[in-house]
Amino acid sequence: MGVLKKFEQRLEGLVNGTFAKVFKSEVQPVEIAGALQRECDNNATIWNRDRTVVPNDFIVELSTPDFERLSPYSGQLGDELAGMVRDYAKQQRYTFMGPIKVNLEKAEDLDTGLYRVRSRTLASSSSQQAPGAPQPGGQPPAGPQGGYGYPPAAAPPMPSAPPPGARPGGYGYPQPATQRPAAAPMGGGQTRYWIEINGTRHQISRATLVLGRSTEADVRIDDPGVSRRHCEIRTGTPSTIQDLGSTNGIVVDGQHTTRATLRDGSRIVVGSTTVIYRQAEG
Repeated sequence: MGVLKKFEQRLEGLVNGTFAKVFKSEVQPVEIAGALQRECDNNATIWNRDRTVVPNDFIVELSTPDFERLSPYSGQLGDELAGMVRDYAKQQRYTFMGPIKVNLEKAEDLDTGLYRVRSRTLASSSSQQAPGAPQPGGQPPAGPQGGYGYPPAAAPPMPSAPPPGARPGGYGYPQPATQRPAAAPMGGGQTRYWIEINGTRHQISRATLVLGRSTEADVRIDDPGVSRRHCEIRTGTPSTIQDLGSTNGIVVDGQHTTRATLRDGSRIVVGSTTVIYRQAEG
């Protein structure tokens, strides 16, 4: 069973169903959970062959209406989200520098249903030893504490903030195209990527492509069974697809999944719509 599905099941039993009423707002907890997973993936720092460090301190910014609706339950929701991050990190073999914390904050510039996630890597006090000293359990040395959206100072610089003019990431916004360049193909030729939906071809010209029902998605799919930000395709070697916390999930080559490797001709089902993934050199 996937980490997000377990998270949903745990949430269903909290506060005698109170959460079910609270989360009739635009922002759904499973969508926030999916965003936290992506925040870990996008800010993972490889320290050595056996250790990849990800952020452990998260702030979820919500619109005023959503924050007022969720704030009475922020403690329990934060604990559940932190548990989900811990489960996901275990699945992906990620490491934390300190305890996991997830807090909710109000952002006046966000409309109802939109959110932002900020993160940073904070070392626990027990791990702050002399620079370069070995850490318990093989932890990498703790450098200066990084700010939200930035990796630890000892790590190689990584892009974290959106480029000038870009809108913030999160539910309802496309992710900035700075996360991962498409891998160069073998043999010197250039690999082309595209998808086909109902006979229409959509070129993939960036490293990531978001599919969804929202007009903010890179490719909009007018299907009531498709979430506003349903899934994301990442081109590379290999290319992959990631569910973004959608309501109905994704089916890839006949298998219901949250993440899968794509090959030329892979069939992706979202809602009642079939998407064909294609790639070719030259």
